Amino acid sequence: MMLASLALPTRVSSAETAPNPQRPVVLVVGDSLSAGYGVAVNATWVALLQRRLSDQGYGYRVVNASISGDTTGGASSRLPRALELHRPAIVVLELGGNDGLRGLPLKQVRANFDSMLTQIAAAGAKPLLIGMRMPTNYGPAYAEGFHGLYGELATRYQAPHVDFFLDRVALDPGLMQADGIHPNAQAQPILLDNVWPKLQPLLKK
Repeated sequence: MMLASLALPTRVSSAETAPNPQRPVVLVVGDSLSAGYGVAVNATWVALLQRRLSDQGYGYRVVNASISGDTTGGASSRLPRALELHRPAIVVLELGGNDGLRGLPLKQVRANFDSMLTQIAAAGAKPLLIGMRMPTNYGPAYAEGFHGLYGELATRYQAPHVDFFLDRVALDPGLMQADGIHPNAQAQPILLDNVWPKLQPLLKK
């Protein structure tokens, strides 16, 4: 499966240009797949999420704190500031692809997720964990263990999770950019549809 690349330009954006601090926040913390590498800001799945929330009468403000090339370790270190600044009601964690491509030990990746999920709980927010899959470059045991840790964490923290973010996208060349790694603009609605069934139950009108 194709996942986020290791070294890409940093891109942090907000899904809403005129934020209203009175509205509850959905904070998206991810890598290039959520930062929208190679896709116009208003066409990313995160921007489409803001549009869907507004269209369906959910009064949430989406803040995209995703950075291309980020790892679980990097995200864990910057999460306290993001939680303090935005005080989110929901935190979407779309991370791990870069850790896996680097072959980082699963124990380390799990510990980073543990740290983030603990921080989110302490902040009174609800987490949504976005699962990823790895190619078998590091052997099937690593690939299976990597994917399995999302379910383990979801069970431990009683958090909803998406089994595979790139489902129906990763193996379709027509939905991938020329690099074969990043989803193109046509794939963004599918990414949102992959997330929505797990996110919607967390929302309040």
